[in-house]
Amino acid sequence: MTLLYDAQQFTLYSGYFLLIAGVIGNGINIFIFLKKREYRTNPCTFYFLLGSMVNIFYILLNLSIRILTTGYNVNVVGTSTAWCKIRQYLLVIPSILSITFSCLATIDQFLITSKSAYLRKCSQLQCAHRISLVALLIWCLHGIPILVFYQVSPITNTCTNTSLDFAIYTLVYLIGIICTIPVSIMIVFGWLTYRNIHRMRNLTELHIDRQLIRMTLIHVVLVTVSLFPFGVYNIYGLITSTTPKGYDRQLKEYLASSVLSMATYLYYVVGYFIFHQILSYVFI
Repeated sequence: MTLLYDAQQFTLYSGYFLLIAGVIGNGINIFIFLKKREYRTNPCTFYFLLGSMVNIFYILLNLSIRILTTGYNVNVVGTSTAWCKIRQYLLVIPSILSITFSCLATIDQFLITSKSAYLRKCSQLQCAHRISLVALLIWCLHGIPILVFYQVSPITNTCTNTSLDFAIYTLVYLIGIICTIPVSIMIVFGWLTYRNIHRMRNLTELHIDRQLIRMTLIHVVLVTVSLFPFGVYNIYGLITSTTPKGYDRQLKEYLASSVLSMATYLYYVVGYFIFHQILSYVFI
């Protein structure tokens, strides 16, 4: 029972810290992005502006519910099937949208630092607007099965998935779409951006872009550290799903799951806070 209590306390206190830090950090970044005209006309900062907005929504909704459920045993969903579906839908869509915007920002930095004039021309604000709209539509449509398969269980009175096939896909989604693919994209394009930097002699003339490049590379490291371990744990859970587990092992896995799942929130909190600190050091 000690491990169970430790996991609950860790979720409670780290949840409060991440909630406060996330709202303040992302709120400051939104203010900075909207205030300075040079940021509003930059595709990379446009992606980060959207990401900050999505992050605040995700943190307020998801962390608040998690704190109430884990720390105070409050069943937020209750017996409402409609709220069960909507809440789960609103948790999944913002998370993947935020990650998508980070990947797009990393790709944009690769384009803008390329020696190819054609690739640099692809980094345009209008294109960023269209791509963001397409990403929003795709992920909103992708989440429709959640509205179909999630129900309030009459036995446990909790919001659960009622489809075995969709449960299997959820694991693939967590391991692949949420963790492996974004981390791979950001590592590859982050490395390509880093390589382009050393080939550009006039980078010192692009003062703002240089800061965005620094931020993007830091963000690549952050995404890798915060999301990759969670993906590894999900792979472990998939491999050992048919293995008989004692009560002590279940408690240890629950504690590990709590720590790693809370660590994923660092992506939604710390990355943009680091960006704000970098820009504040340079411009304020």
